[in-house]
Amino acid sequence: MIPFPRTDLAVEAQTRAPSVNGVRTEERTEGGFRVSTVTILNSMASKELCKPIGNYHTITLDPVLRREEAAFSAASELISKVLQSLCQIPADASALVIGLGNRAITPDAIGPRAMESVLATRHLHSQFPGSFPELRPVCSIAAGVLGDTGIESASIVKALVRDLQPDLVIVVDALACAESERLCRTIQLTDTGITPGSGVGNDREALSEQSLGVPVLAVGVPTVMDFPGAESGLFVTPRNIDSVVSDFSKLIGYAINLALHPTLSVSDFDLLLS
Repeated sequence: MIPFPRTDLAVEAQTRAPSVNGVRTEERTEGGFRVSTVTILNSMASKELCKPIGNYHTITLDPVLRREEAAFSAASELISKVLQSLCQIPADASALVIGLGNRAITPDAIGPRAMESVLATRHLHSQFPGSFPELRPVCSIAAGVLGDTGIESASIVKALVRDLQPDLVIVVDALACAESERLCRTIQLTDTGITPGSGVGNDREALSEQSLGVPVLAVGVPTVMDFPGAESGLFVTPRNIDSVVSDFSKLIGYAINLALHPTLSVSDFDLLLS
């Protein structure tokens, strides 16, 4: 018997167990993008789906991959809107954005690459008090991986949270999926945090509100797919993974910017990040 392939996507886990009580689902189209929402309401449903209680939104980004006109801006705005819906962010709240993953391995580079497009502003508030009222204090870091740093990502993030005391943490990471139609075509956003490496069977310590003491939003793109029918431990990724990682990393960075600095626009960030 071939086991179910593992997945980080709640929408796929729910599809496997559609009759589980305590799960609410919704499908809609917004701004030309398909949005699937799964809400896990209780501990029984959480156990059945192997996902924490909370909200999961999966957005299909085909117009971006087709490079349709204005698709990047529309997707950035939609993702930022969903992020804002997951957590009420006061105007003066500070944020810490974390990119997880290995920059040297392309399917795992979404997190570090996304940090290149996140606007860091915390230092501006300390150096030029009152000069940038439209920018909230934001800092970002690519946390690296255990094999390179000798430090668990969770230990780095906990130390940063203790020192910086942000009001919100946003974590970006690569995910694994079970269905080829979602591979490198979707993005999942959730208010449950993340367990790095869980999709590929290399679970590390979870980054969540319970472990960090502040709300944690997680953003992820499935860049690999479990392939249990071949041999143990085999994962596949598409041949255009380089362009997908490049496009989606920038998209995530801009969407986070829009969510944290809602008075600015995509064109503003083009200028500020150039």
